[in-house]
Amino acid sequence: MKLDPFALAMAVVVVVATVLPCRGEVARGFALATSIAIGVLFFSHGARLPREVIRAGLLHWRLHLLVLSSTFLLFPLLGLAFTYLAAGFTTPSLRAAVLYLCIVPSTVQSSIALTSLARGNVAAAVCSASLSSIVGVVATPLLARVLRLTETSAGGSLDAVIDISYQLLVPFAAGQLLRSRIRVWVDRQGKRWRLLDQGSILLVVYTAFSAAVVQGLWRELPARALFALVPITILLLSAALLVTWQSSRALGLSREDQIVAIFCGSKKSLATGAPLANVLFPAGVVGAMVLPLMLYHQLQLMVGAALAQRYAVRLGRALDPVGSVARD
Repeated sequence: MKLDPFALAMAVVVVVATVLPCRGEVARGFALATSIAIGVLFFSHGARLPREVIRAGLLHWRLHLLVLSSTFLLFPLLGLAFTYLAAGFTTPSLRAAVLYLCIVPSTVQSSIALTSLARGNVAAAVCSASLSSIVGVVATPLLARVLRLTETSAGGSLDAVIDISYQLLVPFAAGQLLRSRIRVWVDRQGKRWRLLDQGSILLVVYTAFSAAVVQGLWRELPARALFALVPITILLLSAALLVTWQSSRALGLSREDQIVAIFCGSKKSLATGAPLANVLFPAGVVGAMVLPLMLYHQLQLMVGAALAQRYAVRLGRALDPVGSVARD
């Protein structure tokens, strides 16, 4: 359970934004660069998603329904319960941020990587995680409205819906339409896409926290409220893992599909959640809204990696019982 280098990079960016926040014309320049980076990010998501994977994955409809139910139904209910119980230890803004964490879609890259490490159904994981991201572009703003997270922000107006379509859905659709022409070039980029994903998120985080710091973010957040985020995120992840594990077994899914349900159904995407927050909420609010999501991101990677390794070891012993006994 090692600390993710990307999480360290985010922590550094938050510190830099706290000490040297961008202001004035520089802040407007960063906001423009952030919008462009988000558009490129979602274009790349569309260009990288093979249509064959979508068609093949649709056969696992029970699995995908379980993941979507966990992501957009179970998590909001858990978030409401935990924020109610922690009302005396947190501020209204942090409770809203925890609820926002609970309505963002599942992550794609880490879900697929952990499913592969655990020897699960990788094709189904690609489809399930990708479907969650696509649905989340619409479901997350709707849930934010239902939970009254956007009543006093731009996200509650028609302009926010137009902005989401313009910044996220249109680039994604364009990437899908052009995939047949640029597929070879897209597939050759490899790790460069990961650098693009992480670089875009870091840019969003710096811009968001700069605006929040300028408006007094750290003065409005008491230390006890920040510390309360740790047990809340741990409880959220634990409950999601337990429910997806038990539900996948109750549905009679194969072991490979159970692994997909556990990892895809318990993850939350910072790559999608941060850009969505940038569109849904005013600039000075975005930094506080993504704070629990950043913490949950690191926690899910650490716990997920440990679980995936246990799955892989157990399967190895099941396939080679004589060798495993000899090694033990």
